[in-house]
Amino acid sequence: MEPQAELKPLWGGLKLRALSAFVLATVVLGILWYGGWIFMLFVVLAALLMMREWNALVLDNDSTERALGMVYVAAPCASLLWLRSLEFAGQTCGGFMLTLYVIACVCATDIGAYFAGRKIGGAKLAPTISPNKTWAGLWGGMAAAALTGGILSFFIPYPTTTIGSAALGLVLAVVAQAGDLLESWMKRRAGVKDSGTLIPGHGGLLDRVDGYVFTLPVFALLVWLFGLS
Repeated sequence: MEPQAELKPLWGGLKLRALSAFVLATVVLGILWYGGWIFMLFVVLAALLMMREWNALVLDNDSTERALGMVYVAAPCASLLWLRSLEFAGQTCGGFMLTLYVIACVCATDIGAYFAGRKIGGAKLAPTISPNKTWAGLWGGMAAAALTGGILSFFIPYPTTTIGSAALGLVLAVVAQAGDLLESWMKRRAGVKDSGTLIPGHGGLLDRVDGYVFTLPVFALLVWLFGLS
């Protein structure tokens, strides 16, 4: 019974997080695959919820931060819509696979960071911003994203090589962690644990999508610069 007592705080809440993530992923992937006006409506609704949560984190109703919040929300949402709309020669669902690539790499980052951080622990990544994040978690997330990116290279129109796709997955993992840290800083400054209560086990919508805020625009820019020729 002693080992179980030790494992409980280490993996506490994992079942609820996994169940919520599974349900959310099923809904999102279904809408992403369908595309069209339903997907556009879904993104607009998500943007409104994200903006609401951002404004709740803004101190003293600061107008500059509220304006920055519009950019913070609009950039990834616009990037997502643009990526999903793309068509590539010889690819019947190129836009869908591009967006799936980003989603899969960020999810792999979260999963790899979670398990590596909990299992290995060690030095803190940014103790004053997010005390639970470790360097081991960062490396674990990067490794998981690189592996995922390499596997997906066989199904996506960009990047065109396995090594390039794995390397980009690794870069996106770092970018995703930066987005996570920014939102952690906003929450710590506001004195709250989560940005909301929308998703059981995860908190608000911003808590779930913070990794995509920077990765989607970065990936969209790379596709625009190098992936459309």
